[in-house]
Amino acid sequence: MIRVLIADDQALLRGSFRVLVDLSGDCTTVGEAGNGVEAVALAGQHRPDVVLMDVRMPLMDGIEATRRICADPVTAATRVVILTTFDLDEYVYGALRAGASGFLLKDTPPGELLNAIRVVAAGDGLLAPSVTRRLIGEFAQRPVAVPAVHRRLDGITGREREVLTLIARGSSNVEIAGQLNLSLATVKTHVSRLLAKLEVRDRAQLVIVAYETGLVTVAQ
Repeated sequence: MIRVLIADDQALLRGSFRVLVDLSGDCTTVGEAGNGVEAVALAGQHRPDVVLMDVRMPLMDGIEATRRICADPVTAATRVVILTTFDLDEYVYGALRAGASGFLLKDTPPGELLNAIRVVAAGDGLLAPSVTRRLIGEFAQRPVAVPAVHRRLDGITGREREVLTLIARGSSNVEIAGQLNLSLATVKTHVSRLLAKLEVRDRAQLVIVAYETGLVTVAQ
């Protein structure tokens, strides 16, 4: 069973998400939090596989709660999915930088929400290539610019740079395999090596690294 913690300051939404999760057959709700402080505490107590995290909450917002959950060794394996009302919420990029594995709109269809939970629990990042393109295109220029050549990319092979570039542009593993004429297994191996070398949690964090190091820019 995939263990899910729901964090949202609206009780009605929390209840709706809980019913959906608990009726899924392979997911179960381990707790509900009405603010960021509760979310951090309950994550430490229950160590869920996935946290559905609202952005705007009292006492502590979802970004800070995400940062604390992802930075704590006790909850390092927990994946956070940001819940937002708006397609291009200005806080989402900051949440991904804080360690979130992706984001969902609150009006996402039930089946897609459950599938997203499963995808993130399995260790994958942003939930769709289109999300990657839209999100990065809107927010990648907001952080302070950094040099194109960055020490974090030292040790990355030429092929790995190609794979990382395509990940940052929103390509799936299947699409990368086709574009680089590689087998799907080889692409997965490259992705695994990138995660290890760059010391990041998942695909979402690879996207952030690619843009913040200047390997890929919005203009490309």
